[in-house]
Amino acid sequence: MAEITVTTKDKVYSVYISQNALREQAEGLVTELSRFSQVFVMTDANVAEAHMSKMNDLLAPLEKVSYYVTPSGEEAKTFAVYEDAMTKAIEIGLDRKSVLLAFGGGVIGDLGGFVASTYMRGIAFYQIPTTVLAHDSAVGGKVAINHPLGKNMVGNFYQPEAVIYDTSLLGTLSEREMRSGFAELVKHALIQDPALLVELMATYKTPMDLYSVDLTNYLARGIEIKAEIVSQDETEQGVRAYLNFGHTMGHAIEAYGEFGKWLHGESIMFGMIYALDMSEQLLGLSFDKEALLKWLAALGYDVTMPANLDFSVLLENMKHDKKTTFNEITMILLEEIGKPKIQKVSDDVIEATFRRVSQEA
Repeated sequence: MAEITVTTKDKVYSVYISQNALREQAEGLVTELSRFSQVFVMTDANVAEAHMSKMNDLLAPLEKVSYYVTPSGEEAKTFAVYEDAMTKAIEIGLDRKSVLLAFGGGVIGDLGGFVASTYMRGIAFYQIPTTVLAHDSAVGGKVAINHPLGKNMVGNFYQPEAVIYDTSLLGTLSEREMRSGFAELVKHALIQDPALLVELMATYKTPMDLYSVDLTNYLARGIEIKAEIVSQDETEQGVRAYLNFGHTMGHAIEAYGEFGKWLHGESIMFGMIYALDMSEQLLGLSFDKEALLKWLAALGYDVTMPANLDFSVLLENMKHDKKTTFNEITMILLEEIGKPKIQKVSDDVIEATFRRVSQEA
């Protein structure tokens, strides 16, 4: 089992990742959880159907365990679901010595962490990811819910007690969900590890490879990259923004589709392709983008910008991005693979890049 240490100003915690992490960590986790007055498990409908028996078996030695099951997908990251979860927590009598387990993908991690960070001004929580996407979202302490005008606009920085990542749970993911999470792994390679990108391209050539070739070591490397960056900049005052490569346009597209038409990773892939084009134009980025796009297409990604997008709506969405200040959009671009740069960009450049990428589509 790999153990990766995440160090922040206020907390140091471990990420345990292996194909049998839940079983390997079961005894220690139950011992830790027994210190709390109650255990509140938050999960979604899909995870409950596929994996709830594993959680029931794990928590069987504990007396006070309650469950809250949300809708699946981004529909769970709403004010209505957040309020309902808080109501449930109050009704069952959670106190300040209770603990929340976020058992699911990125949505559950974000929502569960935000509930934990705000219930009685903060209770402990653990991240127990069940998706590829969560290798990114479960680490680093960003927790949030969405607003109709923007992704993750209501949130906090709140670190978990630990992350227990059992990659045997990934096999039940749909191909589309698998690709969505893999997009964040591609992002980690693009911003910090060119050798990882080469290895991913050589290893995963068809959608079925994502199931047949163990992802664990690559996901661990992605977590290491994120942990290194978060340790330098927990609250995104500087280099942590690098992790948002592809996210400024990606989140704008995700909001355009009302957080349902495109999955997070699908939107981020569009955003990364957009940012790569801008990097070529503004920073002289030079690499074989066509080879990258051909590889992504072979994995099943749509590498062309969605048709008939209204740029004015996208621009407005980008203005609501958390990195936007003084109404000026900030992009994460690449001077070269593995060398990101934070850059303010004018609306004219934003539009020119959009027109160019859309025309290429």
